[in-house]
Amino acid sequence: MTFIEQSYRRSLPALLVLALALFVVGTNAFVIAGLLPRVGEGIGATATQVSWSITTYSLVVAVAAPAVSVLLPRVPRATLMAAGLAVFAVGTAASALAPNLPLFIAGRTFSGLGGAALVPTATAAAASLARPGKRGQALAIVGAGFTLATAVGSPLGTALGGVAGWRFALWCIVGIAVVLVVAIPLVVRGVPVPPAVGLRRRLAPLADLRIVAPLATTLLMVAGFNIVYIFSAAVTHASTGGSGSLLAILLLAYGVAGVAGNSVAGPLTDRFGSRIVAVVALAGQALTLVVLAFTEASFVASVIVFALWGVAAFAIAIPVQHRLVHVDPESSALALSWYSTAMYVGIAIAPPIGTLALAAGGAVAVPLAGAAVTVGALAVFVVGYLARAPRPLTA
Repeated sequence: MTFIEQSYRRSLPALLVLALALFVVGTNAFVIAGLLPRVGEGIGATATQVSWSITTYSLVVAVAAPAVSVLLPRVPRATLMAAGLAVFAVGTAASALAPNLPLFIAGRTFSGLGGAALVPTATAAAASLARPGKRGQALAIVGAGFTLATAVGSPLGTALGGVAGWRFALWCIVGIAVVLVVAIPLVVRGVPVPPAVGLRRRLAPLADLRIVAPLATTLLMVAGFNIVYIFSAAVTHASTGGSGSLLAILLLAYGVAGVAGNSVAGPLTDRFGSRIVAVVALAGQALTLVVLAFTEASFVASVIVFALWGVAAFAIAIPVQHRLVHVDPESSALALSWYSTAMYVGIAIAPPIGTLALAAGGAVAVPLAGAAVTVGALAVFVVGYLARAPRPLTA
């Protein structure tokens, strides 16, 4: 049995550990939205001021992710991911201990450096640990970590924050991260280290429209999702009456359905290709958000729409990632590092877009804004298939 065959045999436990790591990082990103009022009360700030921590965290990850690939190209992948989780745990612990807004934001910002080291590395590791014909499923397994962060992590963290305080919820995240710091080097083995390349080569994917298009798709589809998710309390106020419990039911319906969408996206992508699956999923998100704008006054209708939205939203990432890997499998780690950047830029720009929509047209305008941004993502993704490969770099 070859070394590669052995690595494939033990890939499932490694993929599950990586999924749990992304679950922790994703929960940390999403749960803050649900804890904003309580965090504000705890550190003497308004919810709006605390929301800046979402933007700073996301921007740090967006900038630091490609920097990590440039500055630490030869570090073993398991070591890099474990170190990233350690930094993430320290930053989250600092946020949990913060007595005021500046220190809270500083802790969140520092934890973003760890997320930048972990997220793109774990995604690239998933693709490299799987056989070529199973890359979609491998990406789906690891991507399920983010799905479950929305379906379970964020609602559970919000509930824990309400019962035991927001600091306790963050300490739970820190505890799981510390366990994973030890587990990753023991379980995630055989991940190939990408060959050392210069800055010009690392920037080369950005000159290939076939890669830039799915990256832009990622930015826009993540922004479209977060525009509505972050402002979901305002969007659904007519049907929930401001009840946190009813909002939690809507978010749970979204997240549980998202697990199903993520689960079927991998096999469907392997069978039908990334183009068909991505187009259907993007169109599905745009359509459900438009419908939400006209049914948000009915709670039952909102539950159904949120569930359909979850299926579509979490089926998008897998075919988009698959497209990035398929364009140039040999340099997929570089492309996927830019994927992480695009994803977190999308998160960072969502709050200001949602704020503008809310101010301009009220709650109804928010899902319409999300739908419009998603349509832009669909258009960009389709355009990417019309592009030709760029000329190879000369020596």
